[in-house]
Amino acid sequence: MKTDKIVMYMHAGSGNHGCEAIVNSLCRMIGEKVVLISYFGEEDKKYSLPELCEIRGERRFQEHRLAHALYYVYRRLTGDGESFIRYRYGDVLRGHAVPLAISIGGDNYCYDTMLGDLRLANSAFNQRGTRTVLLGCSIEPESLEREDIVRDLMKYHTIIARESITYGALKELTRRWEGEDPRILCFPDPAFTLPGKERPLPEGFAPGNTVGINVSPMIQEKEEKAGITMESYKTLICFILERTDMQIALIPHVVWERNDDRKPIRELYEAFRDTGRVVRISDGTCQELKGDIGRCRFFVGARTHATIAAYSSCVPTLVVGYSVKARGIARDLFGQEENYVLPVQSLKRPDELAESFSWLLSHEKTVKGRLMEIMPGYQKRAFGTGEEVDRLWEECSRR
Repeated sequence: MKTDKIVMYMHAGSGNHGCEAIVNSLCRMIGEKVVLISYFGEEDKKYSLPELCEIRGERRFQEHRLAHALYYVYRRLTGDGESFIRYRYGDVLRGHAVPLAISIGGDNYCYDTMLGDLRLANSAFNQRGTRTVLLGCSIEPESLEREDIVRDLMKYHTIIARESITYGALKELTRRWEGEDPRILCFPDPAFTLPGKERPLPEGFAPGNTVGINVSPMIQEKEEKAGITMESYKTLICFILERTDMQIALIPHVVWERNDDRKPIRELYEAFRDTGRVVRISDGTCQELKGDIGRCRFFVGARTHATIAAYSSCVPTLVVGYSVKARGIARDLFGQEENYVLPVQSLKRPDELAESFSWLLSHEKTVKGRLMEIMPGYQKRAFGTGEEVDRLWEECSRR
């Protein structure tokens, strides 16, 4: 592989339109051509990324079982865990060293199932003399008590947090760490700068008078009271239908077969389709979905990047969150999480979500005014991520 391209890795595929939005917006920010290593390269080709970067699909062991068996034996005999990553990433980790590799962070470090691959990929690039960057990340502060995570994080050259809770925890970590530590920065998620793209809206979507609603299987898995998520969303929809004249648009943001927003959305739609005031939005690129969300009056969302699309379009938004990312972004925008984030783990009564939306409805002008005031400067700060990547690339080019 040539050494004149920046590599982005740990990209799970554009069927998660949040992953797509990070890569899309980042590619627009930086001056160099990017090679994207994708777990689902064919999936990416369906959406917005082919025009912005070179997509290289990982070699997947599921499709090469003999190779998997051979590498497993080799790894057992030698202890060379990075061999799995070298196989999956192919030419990127062979031949000339890549100067700069960017781990598309998001909330990857919040999931135990991803920690092994994150550590091995970071280590494999480091062994090749590559500078690694963890970009746009959110990490639960309590995770930074784990030695395995800390040792991995300290191998990055630069870490860019996307909200202040993660940033503060990382800065505190580096004060405790004995040895060389990464450069720690904080810029808003690159997707705050993503341009929306308007497409025809379905019949029944009233621009400027529609509540966009997003729900995901992931928050259903996080609920502590079985079934409370869907009960809460149904109660919310009843509240909107009975107390307002607004339409409702059900909007998916992840469409993976294994984690598909359209499944709970289908349940909600079937429950309320006969009202004539509830519509479903079809799948699209991250930019098209942002164009849909940006024409809503309010937004209630579970997926982080669906809510980022709403925030950055100055749409008053209520987040049904479950982790540090939702709290941190709301705190940076509004100075507090209360009234802006409703943790799914705290849901006990079906009417709590409707009550939170009622607060947003009664404070519409104040919230929208705050977003319109803060968003230009917030988006300008988000471009700092691209400026930092360009600066690092210049440094690497001089090495």
